[in-house]
Amino acid sequence: MSAGGNKNALNREIGADGKREWSFGLLDCFNACGLCCWATWCPCVVYCKSKQRLRSLQDHGVPLSGDGERYNNDCCIYGLLNIPGYGWVLQIKTRSDIRNRYGIRGDTTGDCLASCLCNPCALTQERRELELEERSLQ
Repeated sequence: MSAGGNKNALNREIGADGKREWSFGLLDCFNACGLCCWATWCPCVVYCKSKQRLRSLQDHGVPLSGDGERYNNDCCIYGLLNIPGYGWVLQIKTRSDIRNRYGIRGDTTGDCLASCLCNPCALTQERRELELEERSLQ
């Protein structure tokens, strides 16, 4: 089910390819300092909550009820992979899913680079995109 809210809440220009840019730039993470801090110090929590939010929007077309689970298998796996510095690998698929849901221009290489080189900013950017759709449903 792909129903849900407004998938372009800030009315970004859609190009001839049917795609648009992210609603917030990668370095706009500093405009959401609280979330950016969470993404820096507890990326596994931000990752798993964003994944839960995306899943709720994809499967049910509604925002995640309540606050979701803070710690689940996704969080644990991300956390374990993050010990040697590889948590970002899981993020590539979720970032791609978010890009596809919202018709955002990009590719797997860009997802990989953003997740690897600027992980807290990428997590923040993804979460903010999901929050825009959730707000449009309220």
